[in-house]
Formats: sequence, structure tokens, C-alpha cells
Amino acid sequence: MSKTDTPLPTHIGFIIDGNRRWAKERGLPTLEGHRKGMEVFKDMSLEAFDSGVKYVSAYIFSTENWKRTQEEVSYLMGMVTKAVEKHLDTFHKAGIKLVMLGQRDGLDSKVLQAVDRAVEKTKDNVRGTLGLCFNYGGQQEIVDAAQALADAGKMITVESLSQHMYASEMPAVDLIIRTSGENRLSGFMLWRSAYSELYFVDKNWPAFTSEDLQKALLEYGHRARRFGA
Repeated sequence: MSKTDTPLPTHIGFIIDGNRRWAKERGLPTLEGHRKGMEVFKDMSLEAFDSGVKYVSAYIFSTENWKRTQEEVSYLMGMVTKAVEKHLDTFHKAGIKLVMLGQRDGLDSKVLQAVDRAVEKTKDNVRGTLGLCFNYGGQQEIVDAAQALADAGKMITVESLSQHMYASEMPAVDLIIRTSGENRLSGFMLWRSAYSELYFVDKNWPAFTSEDLQKALLEYGHRARRFGA
């Protein structure tokens, strides 16, 4: 049970939104919003694991984010590299396994090296799993899984597709939390979100707190999940 003593989601997905708006509201550079957002993500992930959640995933960089300015894209790439290296020991000591969901093509070698080091170092951890959705698109994930099956000459079924999703050990998402007041998935975890509970927050992501997370867990615990029945 969580701090709320209600049923917990096994897998929480965070759609991290509003970093730029948070910075603009405070007269800060856009890039400062991303920096603050990454720190909040580290804290909220650990909070979720401490509450008893086993899987956490987050939309860190989507395939559509390449359309942003070169300055912002370069900053995000560098920030992810530094954040992974900075917080790797913290997650490792907490017993958290890191996995990446997304395409490797087009990513800078430094980013891939940092992620690969994190994945390798934490691969035997069993307390929880943190999925970084980086260079990720929900439709592309399904296409890649189907293509892999087609190339292997295998039958395409729900089960076989599930086995070929990125980081296939990550289960269906029970609860998806999106900040900034936007009420959509934006391609996040399309395969795994078939029966996800959705929780939308008006706050921008850098303003999201432990109290907000616990409210979301409490709300989840009070919902009746029927899975189509």
C-alpha cells in the first residue's frame, strides 16, 4: 500500500509537460524550465518507488521534439546525458533498474553512451524499473514491433506484438499523469495505455510536488477498473 493506504498502480507513466511555460511565467530562460523539470522528475520517480510503485516511465523526448529549435534540442540532449550521469548512483543505490524506450537512430553518441552505461550498471536491480521514453513515439513503437515480426516471418498477435515493444518487460500502464492542463496522450505509451487511468493536473511539471503525486495515487485507488467488463 502507498502512503494513502489505497490500492497502488503497478506502473505509473508521467507525461512531463509545461517546463517551458513554467520558465516563461517566471521570466526565466526556457532551458531553465527543462533543468528544473529534470530535477523534479528525479524526485517524483523516487517518491513513486518509495510509495511502492514497481514501474515508472516518463516521456523525456518525443520524436516530435526534433521540430524544436536547434538550441533547445541540443540542450535537451546534453541535459539528459548529464542527468543520467549525475543521478545514476542515486537510482542504483535505491535498487532501481533503468531501461530506455525509443529509437536509437539519430541520437548523439554521447547520449547513447550515457544511457547504455546506466542500463548496464543497473540491469540486475530489482526494487523497481524506470523507463526513459527518449526519441520515443507511440505509433512508431507499434510499427517497429510489427516490422520486427514481419521480418522474422512470425504471426502478428496481441501477445507477439507485446513481446516486441520497446523494453518489453515494462507492463501496461495503470496510471498516466499529465501536467500543464493538457488533456491528451500525445502518443505516449499507446500500446500499453489501452486501459490506463488518466489523471490530468493543471500545474506545470516543475511545480509538481510530492503532495500532488500522493493525491493522484489516492484518486487511482478510489477508481473502479473494469478493463472492458
